[in-house]
Amino acid sequence: MMAKRILVLGGTGYIGPHLVEHALSRGHTVTLFNRGKTQPGLFPKVEKLLGDRDVPGGHDALKGRTWDVVYDLPTGKPKWIVDAAAVLTGRVGQYVFVSSTAAYRDFTASFPTEEFPTQDPAPMEGPDAASAQYGPRKVRCELLVKAAYPIATIVRPGLIVGPGDLTDRFTYWPVRIEKGGEILAPGALDDPAQWIDVRDLTEWMVRLGENGVGGTFNAVGPRTVCGIGELLYGIKACYSNDARFTWVPQPFLTQQKVRSWAEMPVWSYTGATTVAFCTSVIDKAKAAGLTFRTLEDTVRSAMAWYHSRPAAEQEKLRAGISPEREREVLAAWHAQQGGGR
Repeated sequence: MMAKRILVLGGTGYIGPHLVEHALSRGHTVTLFNRGKTQPGLFPKVEKLLGDRDVPGGHDALKGRTWDVVYDLPTGKPKWIVDAAAVLTGRVGQYVFVSSTAAYRDFTASFPTEEFPTQDPAPMEGPDAASAQYGPRKVRCELLVKAAYPIATIVRPGLIVGPGDLTDRFTYWPVRIEKGGEILAPGALDDPAQWIDVRDLTEWMVRLGENGVGGTFNAVGPRTVCGIGELLYGIKACYSNDARFTWVPQPFLTQQKVRSWAEMPVWSYTGATTVAFCTSVIDKAKAAGLTFRTLEDTVRSAMAWYHSRPAAEQEKLRAGISPEREREVLAAWHAQQGGGR
């Protein structure tokens, strides 16, 4: 394997440090370009270029330089792509852009492949550009990347989980199961669930750069179709406690205003407005070398990081149902069932 000269736009947020660490471990030379405000002490031996992508001339530090591969991690603004291309076009062999499964047009449709219709791209200018939603902005960014670089690699992750995840959208479940007791579990056991460990994602992205692989890829897991039951019982297997699930059907949860992907993270169901996020087809990514670590590895690594966080962050999760609301919904369900447990 030939060592690559890699430029990472961002690199100090959530997925960036994992990507940079893996690239360095593989012997590549890495340059970071960002504002220097998020975790500026990371990677003290790595070259760092400062720039603010929101201001005119914000990419000037990149002028006159060449790289084999660029990883664009945080971008949701099409103008950032345009401004970067103004100084990088012709000086970069491959551009890897992190998009999202939110690019797809219909979130209620199951099993989107990479050829599934995407949303209309956000306009570049005018009032509608400023108010454009996340998905259309990502679509516009994808188109700009494809137009600017000889090898354009578009990666569309779903729910990215593991150490460093501040959204708590996956972490809610191992945290709740670790506490034990009766747990509100959503829907049917085979309702779909998808996620990708941040380390699986970033290590694969480094390999895509090493091998010069272009194209568009859904980047989620696990390797085979998984139901919410398999996920929750798999997490439970990591603990020896009195955790027990009470499975509450989707219609009752909807009546109680308990939503998929919000109060019940990761979970979706046929017809939900989130089902595309949990059923993306990943055959193309697997053929391009995407691999998956075990659920136990993801759970234990995510929880080790979770327990290293400040106590206030551990106590107040950003996703999932509150303990009080969980008790209310369970009580209402048991009452409807005649009080039996």
